[in-house]
Amino acid sequence: MRDTNLPAVAAGVTAPALVIAAGDRAGVRFLEFFASAIRNPHTRRAYARAAGDFLSWCAGAGVRTITDIQPLHVATWIELQTQTLSAPTVKQRLAAIRHLFDWLVIGQIVPHNPAASVRGPSHTTKKGKTPVLDATEARQLLDSIEVSTPIGLRDRALIALMVFSFARIGAALAMRVDDVYVQNRRLWVRLREKGGKQHAMPCHHTLEAYLHAYIEGTGLGGDAKGPLFRTIQRGTGRLSTTPLPQANAYAMVRRRALAAGIDTKIGNHTFRATGITAYLKNGGTLENAASMANHASTRTTQLYDRRHDDISLNEIERIHL
Repeated sequence: MRDTNLPAVAAGVTAPALVIAAGDRAGVRFLEFFASAIRNPHTRRAYARAAGDFLSWCAGAGVRTITDIQPLHVATWIELQTQTLSAPTVKQRLAAIRHLFDWLVIGQIVPHNPAASVRGPSHTTKKGKTPVLDATEARQLLDSIEVSTPIGLRDRALIALMVFSFARIGAALAMRVDDVYVQNRRLWVRLREKGGKQHAMPCHHTLEAYLHAYIEGTGLGGDAKGPLFRTIQRGTGRLSTTPLPQANAYAMVRRRALAAGIDTKIGNHTFRATGITAYLKNGGTLENAASMANHASTRTTQLYDRRHDDISLNEIERIHL
């Protein structure tokens, strides 16, 4: 296939043999799907992995070109996926194939979408799986962080931001220094959420104190357009100019939890669920929680509501032998 000069965003995706066999137009259209149609980098990686696995399986099954793929191929592959993967993962992989072939149909590369009629595994849930801390544990974690160093000020501010503003880790790490600002004599934070949506939240007084301490204690106020949460320069203990990667944030919260004596295997998303549950336990409404979390529907917010976990535990303890 000739040089397509596609943007660097598609550099991590290569056209499989079945796509190349369909000609140059098919190869270009395939790569354009990942470069143009998918903006979220995490979704792009997941979709590229699913498409690559599916097309490799098709090649092994004797399919010669992408235009020969039929619904039976998709259905068989999905059935195989259900043997080793969870239902949500299989549904996501099917969605990747559907969207890819929709793109190829619109580009007149294939005559129809072979995944359109294939049903994925059924899956319903009323409660999320994210581990949640109770209010005492969350306070224990925040209080355990030594804040005499830039890294301690940063870690406490980041965890508090996720707890008290319900921020997703991706939105928190995408913040610039000037996304912390004063409005009506109160500190606010500006979050850039999924789909490019901007979401502003006033700060809880605890978060306000932690953010002030972090920004003033590290001198970040003079770099308004720089990243708010940064890596630490090796050997110096000072903040760098590089944004903190999500994987580093995960390693940090796991390390901080262990140091605080918390056994729950928490992750970055734990603090969003912890904040929402604490808010609801203290009389907050589901509708307001959805608005604060920037959820399109209260049904999504309900997945973060773990108040009934306490009820279940109390009821279990009624069993006396």
